[in-house]
Order: sequence, then structure tokens, then C-alpha cells
Amino acid sequence: MGTVDLNPLPQHIENLLIQFLTPDNVTRRQAEDQIKLLCKDPKIVPILIEHLRIGKTPNVRQLSAVLLRKKITGHWGKLSPQLKSSVKATLIDSITHEHSLPVRRASVDVVSIVAKYTVPSGEWPELLPFLFQCSQSSQEDHREVALILFSSLTETIGPLFQSILTDLQPLLLKCLQDESSTRVRIAALKAIGSFIEFINEGSDVVKLFREFIPGILNLSRQCLVNGEDDVAVIAFEIFAEIIESPAPLLGDSVKSIIQFSLEVCSSQNVAMHVRHQAIHIIAWLVKYNAKFIKKYKLVIPILQIICPLLAERADDNDDLAADSAAAEVIDTMAFKLPKLVFPPILEFSSLSISNTNCNYREASVTALGIVSEGCSYVLKDNLDHVMHIVVEAFKDQEQLVRAAASFAVGQFAEHLQPEILSYYGSVLPCIINALDDSSDDVKEKAYYALSLFSENMGQEILPYMNSLMDRLLIVLQQSSCNRQEMIMSAIGSIAAAAEQAFIPYAERVLVLMKSFMVLTNDEDLQSRARATELVGIIASVVGREKMEAVLPPYIEAAISGFSLEFSELREYTNGFFSSISEVLGDRFTLYLPHVVPLVFSSCNLDDGSAVDFDDFNDNVDGFSDVSSDEECAEPRTRHINIRTGILDEKAAATQAIGLFALHTKNSFEPYLRESLRILVKHAAYFHEDVRLQAIISLQHVLKAVLTYPAVTNEVLELQNEVIETVMKIYIQTMFDDDDKDVVAQACTSTVVVINDCSYVALEYYIPELVNAILILLQKKSACQKLESDSEDDDINHDEILMDAVSDLIPALAKSMGSNFESIFLKLFDPLMKFATAMHPPQDRTMVFACIGEVAQYMGAPIANYVDRVMPLVLKEITSPASINRRNAAFCAGELCKNGVPEASKHYKDVLCALYPLFGEQEPNHGVRDNASGAVARMIMAQPNSIPLDQVFPVLLKALPLKEDYEESMIVYSCVCELVLSAMAQILPQIPEVVRVFAQIIASPSESDEVKTRIGSCLKHLFIAYAQPMQQIISTLPAAEARIVTSFMMF
Repeated sequence: MGTVDLNPLPQHIENLLIQFLTPDNVTRRQAEDQIKLLCKDPKIVPILIEHLRIGKTPNVRQLSAVLLRKKITGHWGKLSPQLKSSVKATLIDSITHEHSLPVRRASVDVVSIVAKYTVPSGEWPELLPFLFQCSQSSQEDHREVALILFSSLTETIGPLFQSILTDLQPLLLKCLQDESSTRVRIAALKAIGSFIEFINEGSDVVKLFREFIPGILNLSRQCLVNGEDDVAVIAFEIFAEIIESPAPLLGDSVKSIIQFSLEVCSSQNVAMHVRHQAIHIIAWLVKYNAKFIKKYKLVIPILQIICPLLAERADDNDDLAADSAAAEVIDTMAFKLPKLVFPPILEFSSLSISNTNCNYREASVTALGIVSEGCSYVLKDNLDHVMHIVVEAFKDQEQLVRAAASFAVGQFAEHLQPEILSYYGSVLPCIINALDDSSDDVKEKAYYALSLFSENMGQEILPYMNSLMDRLLIVLQQSSCNRQEMIMSAIGSIAAAAEQAFIPYAERVLVLMKSFMVLTNDEDLQSRARATELVGIIASVVGREKMEAVLPPYIEAAISGFSLEFSELREYTNGFFSSISEVLGDRFTLYLPHVVPLVFSSCNLDDGSAVDFDDFNDNVDGFSDVSSDEECAEPRTRHINIRTGILDEKAAATQAIGLFALHTKNSFEPYLRESLRILVKHAAYFHEDVRLQAIISLQHVLKAVLTYPAVTNEVLELQNEVIETVMKIYIQTMFDDDDKDVVAQACTSTVVVINDCSYVALEYYIPELVNAILILLQKKSACQKLESDSEDDDINHDEILMDAVSDLIPALAKSMGSNFESIFLKLFDPLMKFATAMHPPQDRTMVFACIGEVAQYMGAPIANYVDRVMPLVLKEITSPASINRRNAAFCAGELCKNGVPEASKHYKDVLCALYPLFGEQEPNHGVRDNASGAVARMIMAQPNSIPLDQVFPVLLKALPLKEDYEESMIVYSCVCELVLSAMAQILPQIPEVVRVFAQIIASPSESDEVKTRIGSCLKHLFIAYAQPMQQIISTLPAAEARIVTSFMMF
């Protein structure tokens, strides 16, 4: 190497490197400052290369390599060809002949950077052949460093390896199986992990890659035996990448990976962080490859190991606890494979509830709570058995079991509605007893259960309310802050359930809340937040008339709380403003100038993401202050840390915007533009909770804008502009949003928009909307992309989402009438796939409800579909599920009413199918009401096709309607028309008709419109048959007789 003119001399550079490595901070800082300055000159490269080659100590040589790695990018283009060759030669020499492993590895990092600028352009053709040769060397060090360099090179020239992976695979496999060197095997393991991201789906190397997995498992088992736990961690990290890879790398290895993971997570001899990794891999395999779990019958083997892990007790602050990780696996399995998961879970719970080990008894109940969401449908069918286990747990002598029982009930209350409410008689006394438990943990979970369970009880809460409220209000004033929050949450749930019956307690609670809403100490702010929420709930229950006069001090306190810089308080305050806007309606306008800026400030907050960039850590006495040219040239790894409190605050504020607009209408106009700007932004926000609220609020804003008097072109233009904004966002959401709840809400909100707007206003958006519906029915939208890996590939989908999609179809039919036929033709076949026998009952009833409504609104064109649909509908009428029988009866009636003449040939079969629904064996009033509606529609459409002398008495016997009053007008109009027709078959039934009419008129559930219709018919009867009518009326109960008489005289 030629002499380089650099001042100071190379010897001085070496002295600086040595000084930097001294423990003296002053000396070290001075050396560091000089090195930083010198590294700005490209002449530093040959000097550092020289010190890498001949430095006196390994630390000096390593530090030289570290500095080269940091500065080589900025200087490489300025070096002469000769110097570049010298650099490459020295680096190769270092990684093959250097005795110090840290120096070799530092040199590897430099090679990786230099390769980025030389290999793609063909300037270092000998590098890859050298590595192939080196990796097959007889020397262990050479094999190891070659593999390390392969790993490092994937960071800079990874894509170039795609063309040689087939050649590289045998070499890596051989190294992975190298029994003579564990170091080489571990280096091979790491190299294999580095190449995963460069394997493409359909690549020839996919099958070859699968050959690595037995070797990875073998190495991991050996290292665990030797106490080298970190190797197993690397293996699990590789498995995680394999699972996430778009290439089908798993193949048949799923079974062996699961088996190994179960071995690790069940072993008490393995470190907890490794066991946690193993459990995590099982969770990911279930999440992303559930079809393999089902295919290889792994559900029971997994649960046999995972369920007992719930009984492993750990410290509450242990993030790596086995029980919490096991709960994640069970929860994921419940969502992905509910039918297969629930039976073994129930078996585990049934056996473990009697276990002498209290941890197993706790686990038995906890497991049921965990699966209650994913397995909700299956669990609902087994509630008697499940609730027996839970009630027994409430009586357990161990507090942790009693606490688990409350947890389970809280989960059931959240996910098993409404079926769980029928157990209130046995559950609520258990919860109330738990409120007096000696254990604080049991008490806290009991308050949690009470809050969730009581919220949906409705009037059933009333017998318990007095004792509960007296207890809660006393304890509220004596409890810690944490328990105060829970108690206030429970009071809010009781108020929501009791509604007007809560009014006697409202004043007492409000007085208490006033004292909470002025607290300013940090430790009290969560209680203040809950109190603010509770006042909003009580205001909604009590109503405007009683609340308007007392609200100002609470609103003032809520506004002042915004200055306390506590995100949760601002979140609940935004929710409070939403509630008050609903209570006050247009009278909330007074507060808009004060609260809208606060809500906007929440929406415009920095979202709380803290972005940190990985600093290069060279492990040389902390030398990381010298800036890296490579880091400047390449994007650095970002870690995004989200403050969830900010997200919740934004979601609440986004919700508030929509409700303000909805309830104050044109008074909100000054804030409209900024609101739309925020909502459009939040509809594309990174977190689904905020997007969901933006979708809802856009619906409210549009509804408000549509109420503006359209007296000027400016207003019309504004309305069309908002329609355009909203519809484009909704349709785009259906295609592209990856969250099912957000997409479902976009569909639901679109239904509202369709109902609020004229067809002309929406006509431009209909074609693209129909395309979105079609994509969703075909399960090809972004939010449905992972479904193919779940239980029953062809039928797995989100019920809420598909219900929302199916509601869109009749909404369009209602808007378009018979013109909907061409669109329905496109949607019919994809929709009908959900009606096949292999689909669950909830799918089939969704389809028939949808088609029934389409028939109702589209009219005559439905005749083209009658023959295909009716046989399936008639079969569904016999379903064991009441909701299916109801919707099938409704659909049959609408097809018969609107599908003539094609429906005529089905009349006899329809009547035969409906007949059992009128018998005493039919337990559900709603089913009988819908059957009555179906018969009425058939009579109204084609009376001559009905044997009225047989059918009409059966219909009358089912009246009056008892549950589905939406059928009232069609049913009673039919009866009235038949009576007015004076047909011979009808006249003998007049006394029974009058008795039914009397009950309808006396019913508070029926509308005035229905009663008016019946009154007109009664007047006709009285005029036509005065004397017989007097006799009939005289047989009625006195109260009904008076009502009928008054109606006829009105």
C-alpha cells in the first residue's frame, strides 16, 4: 500500500484509538472528538484498513472495523480503484485469518456494506465464490464466519441471493447438520433465518427450504439439553418468520413444530422466556394456519398442554407468565376453530372444577371466560352446564377461584347476550355476595361482573336495585380510587338498565359526583373521569326536562377538566359532551362555542406515536457517537410506541363531532368545514377505533346537513359535496379497510344514507357500491383476507360484517324498486352461497331475511327467482332455530305476494309448511306472528288460491299478534278486507274477528294507524249488521266492550 499523506500520522491515529478504549472519561472524550473530526476525510479509510490489518490489540482492530463500517459509505465513491481493491483484500484477509471472533464479526459488517456498492455492479465477483468455498472449509472458524457473512449480506444485497438460493440450500443444510461444531450449526441457523424474506411464493426453493425444519428442531432440542436456551429462541424467531412469510414454507412441518413447541412450553426445566416463545409460536400457527391445525387434528393435543398452563401461578407483573400466554392461545383458537375448541375446553373445565389444586379450579372457570367470545354460539347451547360450573366456583373456599367466577360472568355478560340474562336469578345473588367478600381481588372482579351483567338486564334489575344502590353509594364514599371507578361504572350500568326507575337515586348520585368532578390531584383524576361519564349516563336516563336546569355546573366542571392534561379525563369528558348533546338536543347549541374547540383539540393531538431509530451498537465500549454514513443513506428501523390513551381520546372526540352535528343541525354549520377535514383524516387513521367513529360521525354530519333548508344553490352544493365525501369514503372503506368492524359500520351507515337520500342524489355511486357488495359477498375484501386459514374455509366469516352487507342489498332495492333487478341478478348467486346446508343457521337466516326484503321492495321481478329460492325457504321453516323459522316464514310470504304467477304453484306447499307454526308445539310468539304475516300476504295476493274456510279460522286463532308488530298492518288489513268482502266463508267468523279487534284496540303496543284501520272496519260491521254486532259486543269483557263501542262511535 502506498504512503498516504495524512496529518496527523497513522501512529497518532493508533494512539487515539487506544486512548478511546481507556476507562478515563476525559481522555476518552478527547480522543472521540478528534476521531470524529478525522473521520470526515476519506483519507481515514486506508489508515483504518491498515490498523484493521496490523493493529496491536484486538480491541484496536475491532474499533478500526467499526469506524470503517460507519464511514465507508460516504467515502467509498472517492477512493481510487487500487485502494478499493486493497480494502476488499484486507477485509477478506481479516475474516479468514483474524483469530479474534469480535474482530472477524466487525469485519463481516464492513464487507456487507462494501458488497452493497460492489456486488450488484459486478465489481466484487470473487466474493460469493469465496464464501461458498469458505463455508466448506475444514476449519471451523472459516465455516462459521462465512455463514455469519451470508447473514450479514442479506441486509444489503439480499435480493441478489434469490437466484442462487437453490445452490445455497444444500450448503446451509450441511452446515446445519454439522455434528462437529455447534458454533457452525448455530451460524447456519441464523443464516437460514436471514434468507426467509427472499423466498417467493411458487419459488423452486420452497420445497428445499422445508428440509431445514427437521434440522432446526434437532439443533434446538440438543441446545436446550445443553442449557443453550438462546438457540431455541432463535429457532422460534425463525418459525415466526416462516409463519408470516407469503411463501408456503410450512408444509407438513406444522405438526412437528407444534410438537416441539408443546414440549418446550410444558417443560419446567426450560427458562420462562423460552417457554413463552414456544407458546407464542403456537398462537401464531393457530392464527395464521388454522387449517393445518384442523387438518392434522392438533386441537386436542394443543389444549391438553395449554389448558393446564392456565394453572401456573405467576407474579401479576410478570410479562412472561405462562398463564397469560396460554390464555392468548386459547382465545385465538376459540376464534379460529370454535366448534373444535369448545368440547375439550368444556371437558377440561368440568374435570378441573373438582381438582384438589385450587389453581386448576381457577383455570377451569377462567378457560370458559376466555372462550366466551370466540365460541359464543357453541357456548350458548351449553349454558346450563357452564353456569353450573361457574356458580359452583362462586362458592369455592379459595378466593382466586371466586375471583375467576366473577371474571367469567363478566365475559359472559359481554359476549353471550341475550341468553346469559335468563340466568340472572342464580348469577346476580352470587355477584352481590361477592361484593362482601373478604378478598379485595374478589370484590374488584365482582364489581366488574356487576357492571357488565346489570347493564343489559332492563327491568329485571329492579328487584335488586334498592339494596344494590344503598350498598354501592355507601361503599363509594369509603373506597380507594381504583374501587371508586368500578363502583361508578356499576352504578352507570344499573342506571342504564333501570331507566326511569333510577330517577329516585339520580339526585343523590349527582350530588356525590359533583364532589368528584372538582378533584385535581393526579391520583384522583381517574375517579373524576368516571364521575364525568356517570353524570352523562344519568342525564341520558333522567332526560332533558329534569336535567337541563341542573346541568350547567357539571358542564362547567367538565370543561375545566380539559386543562388538567389527563388523557383519560379528556376521553370521558368528550363522551360526556356527546351524552349531553343527545339530552339537550338543539339547546346544546349554547355550549358549542365552549366545547367544540376542546373536541377539536383532542382530534388534532399528536397521535402519541413515539418513533425511535435503532442506533448501531458495536459493543466497543459504547462507541456509538460517531455518525454513520450508512445510516444516513438507508432508512433505519423504526419502533412505533403508541400511547393508547390518546387513541381513546381521539375516538371519543371523533364520536362527539358527529353527535354535535346531529343534534344541533344547522347551528353546527360554523364548525362544519373543520369537522369534515378531521373526519376525512380520521377515516384513514391507522387505528381502527378512530376510523370506526369517523365512519359513524360522517353519517351523522350528512344527516344534519340534509336538514339544512335547501333554499339556495350554496346549500344544495354543500349537501352534494358532503354526500360525495361520505359515499367515497364508505365505498373505499368496504374495499380497502382491514378491520371487519369498520367495514361493517361503513355498510350500516351506507344503509342510513340510502334511506336518507334520494336515488337521484346517489345514482352516480351505485355501480361502485354494488362492486363493493359483490367483493364482500365473495369474501375478497381486505378485511377478509385471512379467513381462508380458519375453521371451515368456505363458511368462516364475520357474522356482524355479513349481516351488515346483507342489509345493504334490500336498502338498494327499496331505493330503486323494480329497477333493482339488474343489480340483484349480479348479487344473487354470491348471496345464495350462504344459504347452502353446509353453512351455519345464522348464514341461512341472513339470506332469507335479505331476499324477503328484496322481494318486498323490488316487487314483480322477484318472480324470476321464486323457483330457486322457495324449496330452500320451505326447508328452513322447519329449522330448530326460531329466528330461522321467523325469517323463512317472512320470506315465503313476500315471495308469494310479489312473485306471481310463478309463486302460485308453491301455495299448497307453503301452507303445509306454515301450518305447524300455528300449533301449540310452536313455542315462539315471533314465529307465529311471521307465519300469520305470510298467510296474510298470500291471501292478499291471490285469495282464490287459498281455501279460506280452512285457513282463516287458523289465522284468527293466532291473533292478536304478540311480538312482531311490524306485521300488524298487513295482517289486520287482510282480515279487514276479508270482512268487508262479506264472503260466505268469512261471515261465520265475525264474532271471533270482533273479539280479536277488541284486544287489538285495547293493546298499548299497537299503532294508532292500525287501530284506525280496525275502527273503520268495525264501523262498517256495525252499519251492516247492527243487531248481531250488539249481541257480539255484549259478550265481550266490559272494558273491551266500552273500547269497541267508543271506536265505532268516533
